Amino acid sequence: MMLDYQSLLLALGVSAGCLMVTLFGTWFSRRTDSFLLTLVISLCLVVSGIVAYSSFTAQSGIAPAAIAYALLMGGFSTIYAASVQFRTGAAPRRLAAVLAFICLALGMPLILVGLNGLGLIIMNVLTAILLVGTGCQYWTAREEAPGPLIGMVILYCISGLSFALCAGVLITDGRLVLNEAPSNWAEDLNIGICIAGMTGIGALSLALHQGRMAALHRREAMTDALTGLLNRRALFDQYGGRKLNASAAVIVFDIDRFKTINDRFGHLAGDEVLKLFAEDMMAEMVPAASAARLGGEEFAMIVGEVMPGRAERIANAVRMRFAARDIVIDGKRLRCTVSAGVSVGLPEGQPFEAVLNLADGALYEAKNAGRDRVELASYLRTIPASPISDNRTSA
Repeated sequence: MMLDYQSLLLALGVSAGCLMVTLFGTWFSRRTDSFLLTLVISLCLVVSGIVAYSSFTAQSGIAPAAIAYALLMGGFSTIYAASVQFRTGAAPRRLAAVLAFICLALGMPLILVGLNGLGLIIMNVLTAILLVGTGCQYWTAREEAPGPLIGMVILYCISGLSFALCAGVLITDGRLVLNEAPSNWAEDLNIGICIAGMTGIGALSLALHQGRMAALHRREAMTDALTGLLNRRALFDQYGGRKLNASAAVIVFDIDRFKTINDRFGHLAGDEVLKLFAEDMMAEMVPAASAARLGGEEFAMIVGEVMPGRAERIANAVRMRFAARDIVIDGKRLRCTVSAGVSVGLPEGQPFEAVLNLADGALYEAKNAGRDRVELASYLRTIPASPISDNRTSA
């Protein structure tokens, strides 16, 4: 019977080792999901703990039991820390260390004084708590990928309950001191569940990682790398072909004399100006709005559900914020300005592309009128002006 149990332990160790190598290879290929590396570290501790526990099954003693306890508690604490890292992005080291210390403080003294049976009960209970807690962390984050995450929740919770069963059997037997490692139906069931659970959790973790990579590639394809705003493709994917009515507005911005900035200070300075303008643009964003870099020094903001005159006020707020900014390049202060054109849809609705073209036309009128100003599309000038029209400033 002991040989069979050791064979099961060997199978569990091999399964955990293979999963560890697979996860490490996946993380190493593109080091984005750090929680995978944390899982690799946890599995390294668990595999080492299984080896030590196997020694305890072959030859009982304080040292093998204590080493196995320390390694396994460190491993399961790190597994829980990895789930928190997945959900929050927080660094896992401190949490893993604190949990491992608490677990060691609760059970290690019992093993060291010879109460190894009670120590194993504590170990199984704590492991059950950590695994179920890990499942709860993934449950909280389930909206990201419901299929894989709910599957991981189920597997972690079932694995945790199998450890609770082991503790229950030991409590029922009432043996506080063991001359050999426990061998019973709960222990056999626990190892079988852990082997199956580890395989399933590994597959789901890889699927989750692939899903995250696909989402990252989509975001990269739709985001301007310099400013972090939407790029032209993303903007047209979002609004192209849609009709905008009078409650939606398009604002087009163009940084004044940007070529001169590049020529005088270099393209790195120009890039810095673009990033700073994007920050000012985002600072004036309102709900139900999108901001994008159309290309070069041209940007667009689409504002939904706005009252008449509101889009012009937003454009002027961005213009004045940017004009007031001190930009220091090579020890020299640089003041930049921006011009903007504003257009809105008509009550019956207009295609986004048409509204964008009207805003672009208004932008070039602002350029021709002296820059550093906001102009409305020509058809809007027949609409009674809002108070903000008095705030338009010429260069």
